[in-house]
Amino acid sequence: MGDVLFLILRRLRAPLLTLIVVYAISVGGLTLMPGVDANGQPARLGFFHAFYVMSYTATTIGFGEVPHAFSEAQRAWVILSIYLSVVGWAYAVGSVFALTNDATFRAAVSRGVFAWRVRGIAEPFFIICGYGQSGSGLARALDDMGIGLVIIETRPERAAKLAIEDYVTSPLVLCADAKLPDVLEVAGIHKPECQGLMALAGDDAANQAIAIGARVLNDGLRVVARAKSQVAQVNLESFGGVTVINPFETFATNLALDLGSPEVLRLEEWLTSAPGSECPSRINVPRGTWVLVGFGRFGRAIAEVLDRAGISWTAIDSDQALPEQERLLAGDNTEKVLRDAGIAAADVLVAGTDVDAVNLGVTTLARRVNADLFVVIRQNDVNDSILIQAAKADLRFVQADLVVHECLQELKTPMLGRFLLRARSEGGAFAARAIERISDSVGTGSPRAWTFHCDVMQPGIFGAFFQNPGESLPLRLLCRDVSAPDHALRVTPLMVERRAETLLLPGPEVELKPGDRVLFVGDDFARRVQQRYLMEPGAIEWVRSGVEPPRSWVFRRLMRRRLARTEQ
Repeated sequence: MGDVLFLILRRLRAPLLTLIVVYAISVGGLTLMPGVDANGQPARLGFFHAFYVMSYTATTIGFGEVPHAFSEAQRAWVILSIYLSVVGWAYAVGSVFALTNDATFRAAVSRGVFAWRVRGIAEPFFIICGYGQSGSGLARALDDMGIGLVIIETRPERAAKLAIEDYVTSPLVLCADAKLPDVLEVAGIHKPECQGLMALAGDDAANQAIAIGARVLNDGLRVVARAKSQVAQVNLESFGGVTVINPFETFATNLALDLGSPEVLRLEEWLTSAPGSECPSRINVPRGTWVLVGFGRFGRAIAEVLDRAGISWTAIDSDQALPEQERLLAGDNTEKVLRDAGIAAADVLVAGTDVDAVNLGVTTLARRVNADLFVVIRQNDVNDSILIQAAKADLRFVQADLVVHECLQELKTPMLGRFLLRARSEGGAFAARAIERISDSVGTGSPRAWTFHCDVMQPGIFGAFFQNPGESLPLRLLCRDVSAPDHALRVTPLMVERRAETLLLPGPEVELKPGDRVLFVGDDFARRVQQRYLMEPGAIEWVRSGVEPPRSWVFRRLMRRRLARTEQ
């Protein structure tokens, strides 16, 4: 709030000095004016009485003449003082109103209140830089998960929109440039409650500056940044510590998975969907001939995937400045150009320009020539979603939805992201086996994912490893219900991470070790039950043996003595 106080003192310096001068003249003059007391003797007001009279006279215009009736000279001076004070107060009040309407002052007040509220946050929160389509979608998804938000947006109209939107927990919003380090510091980047930062501005340069600045200010913070160009992506990846999301390459990668390992794509989509979503079916994109309309970043990313898959393609783009290529036609997106590109014999059309109207028009023209086309359409503006849906394309690319999906995958359970990367390298057979195992134990609805850490600092894990020497901790025990050990939880272990190795789809008899991290998927009930294994000292032993172990040192000694006598 120091900036606010500085602005007040600077902008109201002249009005305050004017009031001080007016009061000084009025009070000083009133002490010099001759008067009479109740007995008719000459008397003058003291400084205290003069200041008292001028205080209520200049503000309420009348309260009485004290300590006795004024003389004509005193009344004349009070009249002059009244007019002087009215002018002084009018000047001061007008300056205050002008200050409250000043953009700089309002920004300083807003920033001061924002900083004060951020300092009071005691729950985990994320910082979102940029409240466009991706930022707003991610904010709503995180709000639905009960996670606090701090949003930084440069455009005042977007920041103001948050005040009227319906959130379970209202985000803290600051209209400022997140590229500035002091803005990130005010947003709470150093607070231990800050769980991560997402740079989702519309400009790659801004996202680079935000992500790098966040890593410099807090090198242990989880940072996710969107980058549309390969240059920005390479820069951020080479800097290190930043998870980069390129929506064009991500969509192209998904297409490559559907063409080569569709089961891997099904597994990814299922595990990262909203809880309860059914396991998606294969997209089954045809491998035949492709026609790409629009050869910008989106079209080139798809073309690279098609080249690696050995699929033939032809591209159309209206930009005459593009370098000539054998498979690139320069021209408007007319029916003649589409025919020249071979749309009549093509199997797939990608309407991928950055103008929704053009994509819709191209789709209509192409279907007139070839009604059996598999259509992939790009949606750029959220306001055009109804029109894009009306086109009934086989596959839609919505950049904002894809970015939100990837961010949630990274933020919710980082271990899940590492598992999915391993699943890609393992191939379709592994993914099919994982889907089958999850479906058998959890069901067909999309499960929740969480990490179980065998942390010996937790009382339940400490007891499992150290209070019963010689006893192992098989993975199957964590899949049982504490209240009914014979009942299996709706849960599936997908991966065990330890220092020396990583186990994929571990079996029930895998012995856990201190420090292991286990990736589970299942329902909320199973996740809550597993929290008891962490917090309750005897929970694992109860599930293992059916006997609740003694918890105090005295009773453990007595138990060991009784067991020793029994063995003898």
